[in-house]
Amino acid sequence: MDSGLSRSGATQDYHPPRTIAIDGPAGAGKSTIGRLLAEHLHYLFLDTGAMYRAVALAALGRGIDATNEPLLANLAEHLPIRIEKPDNGETDGRPYTVLLGDRDVTWEIRKPEVESVVSVIASWPSVRASMVGQQRRMAALGPVVMVGRDITTEVLPDADLKIYLDASLQERAKRRHEELTERGRDVTFEQVESEIAHRDDLDMHRSAGALRMAEDAVLVNTDGLEIEQSLAKILAIVRAWKPDGRRD
Repeated sequence: MDSGLSRSGATQDYHPPRTIAIDGPAGAGKSTIGRLLAEHLHYLFLDTGAMYRAVALAALGRGIDATNEPLLANLAEHLPIRIEKPDNGETDGRPYTVLLGDRDVTWEIRKPEVESVVSVIASWPSVRASMVGQQRRMAALGPVVMVGRDITTEVLPDADLKIYLDASLQERAKRRHEELTERGRDVTFEQVESEIAHRDDLDMHRSAGALRMAEDAVLVNTDGLEIEQSLAKILAIVRAWKPDGRRD
């Protein structure tokens, strides 16, 4: 795809935003599009949702209840989470590799039992404080594309470019249902739609890091768009970005 940017992420007289923050609800395509954008720009990619899922997975493994904030906060503070680019030999379609210590948990964090508790665990202020500190330290290492639900508002409020990636509930449920079906999960569209609607409600009404669109974020709706089309829209926004915050 010709984006107007070189493979190094810039033309001779153009400097793209150094920090790109992308928020949006579950199933909007943040992880896939964020990864592709980071690859195109040669930036670090960080999906913060995967970090909360890793905490949830570890909590389940240790028998820590999702309502036990003190134990969860201590777990989050000391949990060795790493998110890396997939190895060249990976063929399972993963957008990134999630490691707990040396253990690959990329697909384990997508299990239904993790899905059922991650929003509750992520709602605890002390858990979020631990994760936000890690996320900011990672962002300080270099050019970054960071995706999540409170990146533009809480984690990186001073990001150079903020994008809110959205899609209708029906569109997001359709994508998620197709993804689960391809992985062999026996689940109906109605079940998936209900789960995402419940997740939306939790994410938008939690006391810490609630999902909302930042006032200076650019809204990108991906209804009816293929991944390549959504990426093209965002690349156009990146090209139009100016260091003073204006867009052409």
